[in-house]
Amino acid sequence: MDVTWEDSGWEHLAADVGRRRLPGWDATVGLVAGRDAVLLYDTGSSLGEGSAIRAGVAELLGREVTHIALSHPHFDHVLGTAAFPGARVYGAVGADRLLTRGSRGAGALRDDAVRHGLPQAEADEAVDRLVGPHHPVSGELSLDLGGRQVVLANIGPGHTGHDLVLLVPGSPDVMFCGDLVEESGEPQAGPDAVLSQWPAALDRLLALGGEDALYVPGHGAVVDASFVRAQRDVLAARSRVS
Repeated sequence: MDVTWEDSGWEHLAADVGRRRLPGWDATVGLVAGRDAVLLYDTGSSLGEGSAIRAGVAELLGREVTHIALSHPHFDHVLGTAAFPGARVYGAVGADRLLTRGSRGAGALRDDAVRHGLPQAEADEAVDRLVGPHHPVSGELSLDLGGRQVVLANIGPGHTGHDLVLLVPGSPDVMFCGDLVEESGEPQAGPDAVLSQWPAALDRLLALGGEDALYVPGHGAVVDASFVRAQRDVLAARSRVS
């Protein structure tokens, strides 16, 4: 019997496109299946979570993930990447420096994960096997997954200095936003946020996605362009930019 997206824990957004809201921090992972390749957007907060995502993809599609796009270098979005051996990993230019084993960025990633409640042993394991982007993205990059074109776009800085979004054209278009957009809480501006430039990043997001796309936040329910625009205005008021 065929397994449906919902049966395997995915929210079906469009043809061959879905997402899963992970437990704990309510982080989103996105999935796009082409004829020849399977792309995953973000990988979860630990190797165990990454392994569970990998198993869920195999259950649904009977295939392995071949491409990974990392939205930004925060633990709840990247620490599962080593669970996908052989995948081509993409990230915004500069993210690789923060996701290199033994680097200061890797240590900060571990500390942040433990501070937010990931068990020390799980954080240590994930950071010791940390996999960063092999393919830096500057501007826009189109990928052909086989009968399915997608666009990776480096539209930051904003939530971090290295924000990568994923546009999946179709009916409807689907835009995976990472933490540039959050629905389940206020946008989180940590020490690596560039608050003064975040509104402009959302302007670029809206220009790329358009009025009719589904916008998938890094945390929370799917939203529309009007929600993104309203959040842009809140951030502009916080940063005192127009």
